[in-house]
Amino acid sequence: MGVYASIDLGGTKIAGALAAEDGQVLAQRIIATESHAGPPAVLARIARLIEDLAAEVGVRPLALGMGVPGLADLEQGVVKFLPNLPTQWREVPAGAHLAQALGCPVRLLNDVRMATLGELVYGYGGRGSGPMQGAMVFYALGTGIGGGLAIDGRLYLGPFGASAEVGHMTVVPDGPACSCGSRGCLEIYAAGPAITGQGVRLLLAGQTTCLYDLVEGRPERVNPAVMARAAALGDERVRAVLVQAAEYLGISVANAILMVHPRLVVLGGSVAEIGPLLFDTVRAAVAWRVGMFSAADVAIVPSQLGNRAGLLGGIALAAGVGI
Repeated sequence: MGVYASIDLGGTKIAGALAAEDGQVLAQRIIATESHAGPPAVLARIARLIEDLAAEVGVRPLALGMGVPGLADLEQGVVKFLPNLPTQWREVPAGAHLAQALGCPVRLLNDVRMATLGELVYGYGGRGSGPMQGAMVFYALGTGIGGGLAIDGRLYLGPFGASAEVGHMTVVPDGPACSCGSRGCLEIYAAGPAITGQGVRLLLAGQTTCLYDLVEGRPERVNPAVMARAAALGDERVRAVLVQAAEYLGISVANAILMVHPRLVVLGGSVAEIGPLLFDTVRAAVAWRVGMFSAADVAIVPSQLGNRAGLLGGIALAAGVGI
């Protein structure tokens, strides 16, 4: 069985791995991105990381799959736009650069679509005999909100590899302006910073009970996970914030179900770690909003792979599985 390489490029860190096609990870490592140094320096760091992993394993990869936090031309291997990295990496031929440095094919993909691919091939979609039939929608709920769509065992990308941008579904007409240029997007209401901001507001206004004690009155310690703990301990105002965010997420999930009637809706990322309160609220919203047919057969579940979804998706991408 061949060995493949994966890179998950982020604004502050780069995760790399070598694994067999069946998803067995042979070596992995995380290094700082040092994005301030510019694209050529970052690509050189990626090449060195893969070389180090190959030396550790004693096998060179047959191909590399790399996820990038933005848009890329998948056919040409050119990064088109990374909004949160210096210079925004416009028209950077990352695929050709790394292919020359490593001596193997390089395939690029948006990082959330790559995590979707990981979940499809090695998570829920990897069970049973043969490709998963029907559709799967993936939500990555973190600093932002991204998504992915798979149909009948294959990732659906659309013409520009930008399908399933669920974070920019409008959930509140004429809501606040979003960085994408639209208004009232899901990301404004249900991403990690939005939820955290509401928690900080309550904390500073003296309207919390358990949350104040959990963070020792320090706003910088507030995050969705600790807010979930406060809600579980009886902090009703914090609980209301989490429920409201989950209801907005439920609107988006209901719309996705009405569009493609998937077998699975997978919720991943740090916000999904809120747990049962989030999932129960989303399921209730779906039951109320999907009236054209029964959505009881749609499983709304947490990611099976967690923070490994992106790296394993890169292995599938390199091996050409599910895409």
